[in-house]
Amino acid sequence: MSLLTCHNLSKSYGKTLVLNDINLEIPSGKIIGLLGPNGSGKTTLIKLINGLLMPNSGEILINMKPVGINSKKVISYLPEHSYLNFNMKVNELIQYFSDFYKDFDKEKAYQLLKKLNINAKDKLSAMSKGMKEKVQLVLVMSRKADLYILDEPIGGVDPATRDYILDTILTNFNKEASIIISTHLISDIEKILDEVIFIKNGQIYLYGEADELRAQKGKSIDEIFREEFKC
Repeated sequence: MSLLTCHNLSKSYGKTLVLNDINLEIPSGKIIGLLGPNGSGKTTLIKLINGLLMPNSGEILINMKPVGINSKKVISYLPEHSYLNFNMKVNELIQYFSDFYKDFDKEKAYQLLKKLNINAKDKLSAMSKGMKEKVQLVLVMSRKADLYILDEPIGGVDPATRDYILDTILTNFNKEASIIISTHLISDIEKILDEVIFIKNGQIYLYGEADELRAQKGKSIDEIFREEFKC
């Protein structure tokens, strides 16, 4: 059974067609890169999966059920732009998530904070951008979700912080779940990817196992991307 199914999925903004007849099946237990240039439809697809937008046609199923209240219970979503209250302390955010999500593991959250050298009594407003990114990731990865969707989780942070974030992703997600990572920093994440989805002009351009694509093309995923999407 597929964890995520998109069937004949299309989305328009006015007269602009952003996603065009997307068909996609994603199994459990995979780390998947959602890759494409700006304006390709990545963020729109992510918002549709999370129920933040409604499609014009087609359907999305999570565990064979339509997107809705039940899917929100099993998807842990890290948006590109923070939605957290920067006036809150980290421990207050942990309590908030614990109250809101039944699958949130407070003990795990505090363990991750300790590993990342984050003081739970600090306010977000006093933190650097990189530290805020880490806190957001801790909150997302401390849920025992079926599907984790991470939109630009390493964008705008230094290389050392990227390594921390990737290590946290790799070692702390539910092994029976899947992760979809959308990013432009392909060379930084491709080492952890099982599969890649290339999206272009609102359509799935290429979808396959990362190792198979490297073997077929004789190139890294980053090099394949640069070749396929060169200006």
